[in-house]
Amino acid sequence: MTTTSDPTTALKTVGGPRVGLPHLLKMRRDPIGHNDLMRAKYGEVLKLNVFGTTLYACYGMDAAEQILINRDRAFVNGPAWSHFIGPFFHRGLMLLDNEEHLHDRRIMQAAFTNDAMRRYHAVMVPHIRSGLEAWADVENPRMYELFKDLTLDLALETFVGVELDRAEKDRINKAFIAAVRAGTSIVRANVPGTPWAKGLAARKVLEDFFFKNLPAKRRDGGDDLFAQLCTATSEDGEVFSDADIVNQMIFLLMAAHDTTTITMSSMAYHLARFPEWQEKARQEALAATDSYDSITACELQDRIMKESLRLCSPVPSLPRVATREVAVNGYRIPEGAFVTVSPFYSHFDPEYWPNPTHFDPDRFAEPRREDHGHRMAFHGFGGGVHKCIGMFFAGVQVRAIFHELLTTYRWSVPAGYEWPLDLVALPFPRDRLPVTLEKL
Repeated sequence: MTTTSDPTTALKTVGGPRVGLPHLLKMRRDPIGHNDLMRAKYGEVLKLNVFGTTLYACYGMDAAEQILINRDRAFVNGPAWSHFIGPFFHRGLMLLDNEEHLHDRRIMQAAFTNDAMRRYHAVMVPHIRSGLEAWADVENPRMYELFKDLTLDLALETFVGVELDRAEKDRINKAFIAAVRAGTSIVRANVPGTPWAKGLAARKVLEDFFFKNLPAKRRDGGDDLFAQLCTATSEDGEVFSDADIVNQMIFLLMAAHDTTTITMSSMAYHLARFPEWQEKARQEALAATDSYDSITACELQDRIMKESLRLCSPVPSLPRVATREVAVNGYRIPEGAFVTVSPFYSHFDPEYWPNPTHFDPDRFAEPRREDHGHRMAFHGFGGGVHKCIGMFFAGVQVRAIFHELLTTYRWSVPAGYEWPLDLVALPFPRDRLPVTLEKL
């Protein structure tokens, strides 16, 4: 049995609430406060029933390091994520382990080089500019919806490179939403009308879309990610099959679309609540250009993005499955058990993040660097071999959008406004973040 504790010490038994649903609802309304209560009552590992599955929620940075870095290979990604979203994001990179994961990641790495990032940036800039220009005519703007539409457009342009009309974009967008939300379905079978059934239908829509457009991408190439995956070759000469490309495109488009929308919504929310930071970021943007080298050198915007990610992790929980009996935090975890660590919760740990609910981008500035307090103090992109392969692409996209946003608009929310986060799947504001948008 793998353990980080003294093997002569008896392992503790994991406790937890007997009924899962009421506690899940409380976690949905107040995830930090309720987790604090559960941690105080049951200890550093909590046993919880989630949608019919027993989960061992593991608290603390040491547990996050043990599980995510996974030096002993005691945990796997695929079975855990496949349980929740496997039928909808079949064989995406996040759902693979060991040699399969290494094989696909090596090939995919060719699509995320620095030169590829520069090409993606060049493709997206004109679309960002035209997309943001249209915001001036939007009545009662809601930033979450605006970002979601923009990121889908950019993902389709930069990742897919296919011109679509509004109706087709909406159809693809709805399919991704249905596929993501299906993972939280209580009825986990193809029963008509359930989120699970809608997710399966959405998966078919996405498969048909990518298989239809794949032959042209194989033939014509291009600067978009779809074309890059069609030609990507590892150092050993390995390439993707058609099915591999479709699987990875569905997964990557979901990952880029939803998580980037959440990140930018968090940035916009906090910059609206704290206009002094918005003005500092604006001055930095005005002093820069929209070139790749200039936006990636905007240090303040980088700190604002990280602090916004800390306060609202786009993927609030990271599940794994134990490959053998293992000890975490001194508690016995059985073989085959689902375990999870929560970046959303960990990023509010006062031991590493003083005054954790306060928005303060200077946490990430020298000499403070609160993110250096523990290897896993900041793990919004995961950790270990499964750390998000698209994190640098996401950073480029966010910086490019916020450069244009800060130099085009000023936005605000009423005094005392707090966004109502919904955590049923990925976090999003239930009111879609209404703002007052002013053209500069």
